[in-house]
Order: sequence, then structure tokens, then C-alpha cells
Amino acid sequence: MQNTPIIRKAGPDDLEAVYQMICALRDELLDRDTFSLVYLNNIYHQDCYYIIATIEDKPVGFISLHIQQLLHHNGAVGEVQELYIKPGHRARGIGKLLMNAVIAYARTKQVKSLEVASNKKRTENVAVYEKLGFTLSHNKFTRLP
Repeated sequence: MQNTPIIRKAGPDDLEAVYQMICALRDELLDRDTFSLVYLNNIYHQDCYYIIATIEDKPVGFISLHIQQLLHHNGAVGEVQELYIKPGHRARGIGKLLMNAVIAYARTKQVKSLEVASNKKRTENVAVYEKLGFTLSHNKFTRLP
């Protein structure tokens, strides 16, 4: 019986599990067809990196990294777009394992910095990200087009 998480690159067969986790993260049911198109496009995109954590072949966590070239950083910056650990598996180091995988990958891509944003209503995430080595240093503003 395997109790140690396996961390691996997510693939097409992980679509349903990732869909369920992202819907839970957002606390809403997302349009499955649109989600599928975005997911399948991104897993093959060179600037997107999706990683999944499994225990006993069951998905328990997910993280995504998107890399872009930014002028004001004079190079590549990686942004963690989603990080989700299923409730029964939190506070067990799975988030750290996923983040370490992202950091290792980012280094291979000469990423100058990693960024992560979190919804203000998720106040507990500040402590989580600080524990993972992030510093609360920026404000992020959003609006509808």
C-alpha cells in the first residue's frame, strides 16, 4: 500500500480529476467542454506545466505553472495559476512537494522569479504561500473586459 505521494506531470488522462479539483478550488461547476479545450491545449503548450499528486493512483493534488517573457523582468517569469490539495490530504506536505516540482522545472527554464496570486477571501493562503517561501510584495488588480 502506497501512502507516499507520487508527483508527476499531468496528462490527457488526468483531465477529469483536474476538472474536479479546479471546480472544488473555484467552488463552482465550470463548463466542462470549455475546460477540456483549455486543459488539452495547455498540457501540450511549452509554457504551461501541469503537475498532479497521486496516492495509491488516486489524484489528491494539482499545481499549474505558466511561464511568460516579461519586459519589466527582462526575461521569464513563472506564475503558479492553480494549487489545490483535496481536503483530506492537506497539511501533509503534498503542496510543498508540488511546489518543489514547479521550482525545479522553473529552474530548467531559466525563470527569474515565481509568482502566485490568491483570492482575498482565501486569507489562510497567505500563511501557506509564505511557508512555501513566497513574499507578499505586490497588489493584483482585476476587472472584466
